[in-house]
Amino acid sequence: MAKKTLQLGRKTSIPASPDQATLDRVPNPHADTNYVARFVMPEFTALCPITGQPDFAHLVIDYVPNRFLVESKSLKLYLNSFRNHGAFHEDCTVGIGKTLARLLTPRWLRIGGYWYPRGGMPIDVFWQTGKLPAGVWVPDQGVAPYRGRG
Repeated sequence: MAKKTLQLGRKTSIPASPDQATLDRVPNPHADTNYVARFVMPEFTALCPITGQPDFAHLVIDYVPNRFLVESKSLKLYLNSFRNHGAFHEDCTVGIGKTLARLLTPRWLRIGGYWYPRGGMPIDVFWQTGKLPAGVWVPDQGVAPYRGRG
């Protein structure tokens, strides 16, 4: 019997921290096919670990699944659990990518963290694992470089 997901179809609240969040995975019904699944979180929030001030990012997660897919409700709850979590931009972005890679063992995964400026400087962070299978179309992440009001 297949394991049921822990959160899908149930009332759940946002976990207090990423360490308390549970990511669920489900079987990939097209494990024999290379395709890209994309998740976009345009209002990702974490806290600066030094000042406690909020940091905002536009996250784009692309992956070529293998045997498993990440269940979207659990991903949403996991990403929202960073709201009260203190971590630098690089730690958030790379940590999310590595967590998903461990859970899913995808054929390929990349995450782009497009962070809004604090202190006058935006920081964009990119991480990937695996090799993109030949012939797979991956659209541009569609996030323009930060230009301010210009």
